Amino acid sequence: MEQQNELKLGIGTEEAVTLKPTTLKILSVEIKEVGEKKSKKVVCSCKHPDAELPISISSIKYEAKGKLEVSGLWVNLDSKKLIRKGSALAVFLQQLGCSTIEQLAGKEAMTTTDEKGYLTFKSY
Repeated sequence: MEQQNELKLGIGTEEAVTLKPTTLKILSVEIKEVGEKKSKKVVCSCKHPDAELPISISSIKYEAKGKLEVSGLWVNLDSKKLIRKGSALAVFLQQLGCSTIEQLAGKEAMTTTDEKGYLTFKSY
Protein backbone atom coordinates (compact mmCIF):
# COMPACT_ATOMS: atom_id res chain seq x y z
CA MET A 1 0.00 0.00 0.00
CA GLU A 2 1.26 3.45 -0.96
CA GLN A 3 2.31 5.69 1.94
CA GLN A 4 0.77 9.13 2.09
CA ASN A 5 3.72 11.18 3.30
CA GLU A 6 1.81 14.37 2.43
CA LEU A 7 -0.31 13.77 5.56
CA LYS A 8 2.72 14.71 7.66
CA LEU A 9 3.55 17.96 5.83
CA GLY A 10 3.69 21.19 7.81
CA ILE A 11 2.97 24.75 6.72
CA GLY A 12 5.82 26.45 4.86
CA THR A 13 7.06 30.03 5.12
CA GLU A 14 7.06 30.91 1.40
CA GLU A 15 4.08 32.68 -0.11
CA ALA A 16 2.98 32.19 -3.70
CA VAL A 17 4.96 34.35 -6.10
CA THR A 18 2.82 36.84 -7.99
CA LEU A 19 4.21 37.78 -11.38
CA LYS A 20 4.15 41.50 -12.09
CA PRO A 21 2.46 42.91 -15.21
CA THR A 22 4.99 43.61 -17.95
CA THR A 23 5.52 43.12 -21.68
CA LEU A 24 5.71 39.42 -22.55
CA LYS A 25 6.83 37.54 -25.63
CA ILE A 26 4.23 35.08 -26.95
CA LEU A 27 6.15 31.87 -27.65
CA SER A 28 3.35 29.73 -29.04
CA VAL A 29 -0.41 29.65 -29.42
CA GLU A 30 -2.92 26.81 -29.27
CA ILE A 31 -6.68 26.40 -29.16
CA LYS A 32 -8.01 24.29 -26.28
CA GLU A 33 -11.52 22.97 -25.72
CA VAL A 34 -12.77 24.05 -22.30
CA GLY A 35 -15.66 22.89 -20.11
CA GLU A 36 -18.58 20.57 -20.77
CA LYS A 37 -19.60 22.44 -23.91
CA LYS A 38 -16.04 22.09 -25.24
CA SER A 39 -15.91 25.79 -26.11
CA LYS A 40 -12.73 26.77 -27.95
CA LYS A 41 -10.32 29.18 -26.28
CA VAL A 42 -6.97 30.58 -27.43
CA VAL A 43 -4.15 29.88 -24.96
CA CYS A 44 -0.85 31.73 -25.37
CA SER A 45 2.37 30.32 -23.92
CA CYS A 46 4.47 33.34 -22.90
CA LYS A 47 7.94 34.08 -21.56
CA HIS A 48 7.81 36.25 -18.43
CA PRO A 49 11.16 37.78 -17.37
CA ASP A 50 10.59 36.75 -13.73
CA ALA A 51 9.53 33.15 -14.45
CA GLU A 52 11.80 30.27 -15.35
CA LEU A 53 9.14 28.33 -17.25
CA PRO A 54 6.65 29.70 -19.80
CA ILE A 55 3.27 30.83 -18.44
CA SER A 56 -0.14 30.46 -20.08
CA ILE A 57 -2.50 33.40 -20.61
CA SER A 58 -5.93 33.03 -22.20
CA SER A 59 -7.74 36.25 -21.29
CA ILE A 60 -7.72 39.94 -22.12
CA LYS A 61 -8.73 43.15 -20.35
CA TYR A 62 -10.15 45.53 -22.94
CA GLU A 63 -12.57 48.41 -23.33
CA ALA A 64 -16.07 47.41 -24.38
CA LYS A 65 -19.08 49.74 -24.38
CA GLY A 66 -17.16 52.43 -22.51
CA LYS A 67 -15.91 50.27 -19.63
CA LEU A 68 -13.07 47.83 -19.00
CA GLU A 69 -13.99 44.16 -19.22
CA VAL A 70 -12.03 40.95 -18.74
CA SER A 71 -12.88 38.15 -21.15
CA GLY A 72 -11.41 34.85 -22.24
CA LEU A 73 -9.91 34.67 -25.71
CA TRP A 74 -12.87 32.62 -26.95
CA VAL A 75 -13.07 31.60 -30.59
CA ASN A 76 -16.44 33.12 -31.56
CA LEU A 77 -17.24 32.71 -35.25
CA ASP A 78 -19.62 34.68 -37.44
CA SER A 79 -21.88 33.23 -40.16
CA LYS A 80 -18.92 33.14 -42.58
CA LYS A 81 -16.84 31.05 -40.11
CA LEU A 82 -14.49 33.97 -39.39
CA ILE A 83 -13.56 35.42 -35.99
CA ARG A 84 -16.46 37.62 -34.87
CA LYS A 85 -15.71 41.32 -35.32
CA GLY A 86 -15.58 43.15 -31.97
CA SER A 87 -14.99 39.98 -29.93
CA ALA A 88 -12.21 39.99 -27.31
CA LEU A 89 -10.09 37.79 -29.60
CA ALA A 90 -10.62 40.11 -32.59
CA VAL A 91 -9.67 43.16 -30.48
CA PHE A 92 -6.48 41.40 -29.31
CA LEU A 93 -5.50 40.31 -32.84
CA GLN A 94 -6.05 43.82 -34.20
CA GLN A 95 -4.06 45.42 -31.39
CA LEU A 96 -1.04 43.24 -32.22
CA GLY A 97 -1.43 43.66 -35.99
CA CYS A 98 -2.43 40.05 -36.63
CA SER A 99 -5.02 38.80 -39.08
CA THR A 100 -4.92 35.16 -37.88
CA ILE A 101 -4.46 33.49 -34.50
CA GLU A 102 -1.21 31.76 -35.52
CA GLN A 103 0.39 35.17 -36.21
CA LEU A 104 0.35 35.87 -32.44
CA ALA A 105 3.41 33.61 -31.98
CA GLY A 106 6.52 35.77 -31.71
CA LYS A 107 4.62 38.98 -30.87
CA GLU A 108 5.14 41.02 -27.71
CA ALA A 109 2.08 41.94 -25.66
CA MET A 110 1.44 44.07 -22.58
CA THR A 111 -0.15 42.50 -19.51
CA THR A 112 -2.12 43.74 -16.52
CA THR A 113 -3.99 41.96 -13.73
CA ASP A 114 -7.65 41.01 -13.50
CA GLU A 115 -9.81 41.45 -10.39
CA LYS A 116 -8.43 38.19 -8.93
CA GLY A 117 -4.80 39.23 -9.44
CA TYR A 118 -4.09 36.92 -12.40
CA LEU A 119 -2.13 38.17 -15.39
CA THR A 120 -4.21 38.98 -18.44
CA PHE A 121 -3.35 40.68 -21.73
CA LYS A 122 -3.88 44.46 -21.74
CA SER A 123 -5.69 46.00 -24.69
CA TYR A 124 -6.76 49.54 -23.76
